[in-house]
Amino acid sequence: MFYQRHGMPEENEVVLCKVTKIYPNSVFVDLLEYNRQGMIHISEVSPGRIRNLRDFVSEGRQIVCKVLRIDHEKGHIDLSLRRVNTTQQREKLDEIKQELKAENLIKAVAQKLKQPAEKIYREIAPKILMEYPYLFVCFREVVDKQADLLKLGLPKQLADELVLAIADKFKPPKVILKGEIILHTYADNGVERVKTTLLNIEKVSPTVRLAYLGAGRYQVTIEDIDYKPAEKNLEKVQHILEDFQDKLSTAEFQREKTA
Repeated sequence: MFYQRHGMPEENEVVLCKVTKIYPNSVFVDLLEYNRQGMIHISEVSPGRIRNLRDFVSEGRQIVCKVLRIDHEKGHIDLSLRRVNTTQQREKLDEIKQELKAENLIKAVAQKLKQPAEKIYREIAPKILMEYPYLFVCFREVVDKQADLLKLGLPKQLADELVLAIADKFKPPKVILKGEIILHTYADNGVERVKTTLLNIEKVSPTVRLAYLGAGRYQVTIEDIDYKPAEKNLEKVQHILEDFQDKLSTAEFQREKTA
């Protein structure tokens, strides 16, 4: 991993560490983002009594810790493993995963330009990291047209190659909502009413798609880049179904559960 932060971490910051040494009452780690060492006291490894630290950590293992105290004069960093909750651990690991994805993208561009990956990284990173905490945050804004690599000071050829690679690798994730619509009617103009209702649903948004399942059943799929517009369009579909209902007609919507 090329990514390195300068200086010292801040208290309460969540950091990625690698276990280097295990003693009876403490664990020493490398802070991978800062190229510094830290220490976890046995009381900060896990709640309750610990007989053997090796039951909780092992040398070479990567762990997510929270910074407790920093002695700037001595350069000592005290850490806690037990004070990191599941959400914080997941978020930190996801940040590292996304940053490694950004670095792999740079390696691919470097290979295309026939230059060393580390050279390209050293040319790019300082300029981007002056404005962003991670490269991947900048790359996501490039996709959303909210960041301009040229304005950040990158050479045009390199910026152009990166934009092409970013557009391919950092596509925004899509939100998909699915459900089943069941329409029944005994009205004289029932066929036309069903056709009109389905047509109105399709007009809600280009992100809304219908598929016929048979016997008055239809699958509706709403695909968007964010939950808010997707849910808003789903509400519009449900309002259309409510308008379809009367004494002779029924409309039912069954939303598909997401994992």
